This record gives sequence, structure tokens and C-alpha cells, in this order.
Amino acid sequence: MAKVYDVSMLIHEGMQVYKNKDDKRPKFETTSDFQTGSAHETRLHLDAHTGTHIDAELHMVPGGKTIEAVGLDKLIGPCRVIDLTGVQDGITRADLEPHAPKAGEFLLFKTRNSFEETFNFEFIYLKEDGARYLAEIGVRGVGTDGLGVERSQPDHATHVTLLSQGIVVLEGLRLKDVPAGEYVMVALPLKLTGIDAAPARVVLFDGLELGSLAFA
Repeated sequence: MAKVYDVSMLIHEGMQVYKNKDDKRPKFETTSDFQTGSAHETRLHLDAHTGTHIDAELHMVPGGKTIEAVGLDKLIGPCRVIDLTGVQDGITRADLEPHAPKAGEFLLFKTRNSFEETFNFEFIYLKEDGARYLAEIGVRGVGTDGLGVERSQPDHATHVTLLSQGIVVLEGLRLKDVPAGEYVMVALPLKLTGIDAAPARVVLFDGLELGSLAFA
């Protein structure tokens, strides 16, 4: 029997948001309750980059592709969690080389970020040389347990290097309880169109035999 890990952040009004910015906090507005109507209904006020989410090329590349261009063929399939909990600042090529990334892989970075419940301005991120290394190899995607794959890069070099090469960027994972190893990942963004990102529910299956898939 396959074991399932839900590696998505819980969305709530007090959750961790990027740089603790109030305008990025989700808000739940009750628009109807049993005193004002016959049903209970809620309106969500949600940033596209809330919690666990997938970035589109447009996020950092002017004129780039929007979120619906990220195909399910890139988001459903094998992945590998690599343990980078010893990294103290940013993930470099030297940190990645011992893990021998391969073309077509989807790599998920387990760092100290997964153990922090509040936003840390010094969160672990992927440095530009690490991003270039992965782009040269031709990985399918990169997942990080930080709310950003980069930090303090005025030219957004990490994002641009990955996104401009069609490499999926998945941010805000929770990997605290997930051992390093190989899994089957299902990452499903909200079916939005024309924008730069979408929140996603991401699960990992351990011990699942994945047959061939045909995407309609």
C-alpha cells in the first residue's frame, strides 16, 4: 500500500506569508450565514502566490507564458526529495552535485525552511549558480520549502534562469516529515488562466507504481 504525504501548506488567515506582508495575507469573508440567509458561504481574498503554489513564466519574465501553460505532464510523475537541511544560506551547485541531478527529474529541496512556522527573512533559497547548473542538466522542475526560490536578487536571476527554460518552479512545500528519496508527485494548481501563479495542492506517494499516463 502506498503511503501518501500531503506537502501543502494549510491556508488560513494567520499563516506564514512572504516577508510578513499584510497585503499577502489571505482573508475569509463570510458573505452569508444562517442569520442572513439560508446557507453559509465564504468569499476568499487570496494572492496567487499564497502558500504552496506554482509560478508561471510571466511571474519574472516580461511577456512570459501564463499559468495555464504549465502542463499536467510536468506536474504529475516521478520526483525526488533531496536532503539539504545542512545548507545554511543558499543552495549552490556544490550543494547539488553530490545528489547527481538528472535530465527530466523533478527535484524537491528539503531544507530547514520546512521546520519553521513563521517567515524567516534569511530563508534557504537556490542561488544563481545552482539554478544555472540545474538548467544546464535540463531538470523538469524544482520544488522548494521556502516561500520563494530566490532571496534578495534584484535581477531575479534564479527565477529567470529556471522559468525561461521551461523548468517548473514550485514554492511553499512542507517536507518536514518526508524522508529523502523517490516519490510520485501530484501537484495540481487551481485551474486559472492569464496570470502569473496559482495555489496548488501537492501530494507525494511512496510505494506507488506509476504506469504510463496519457494527458488529454
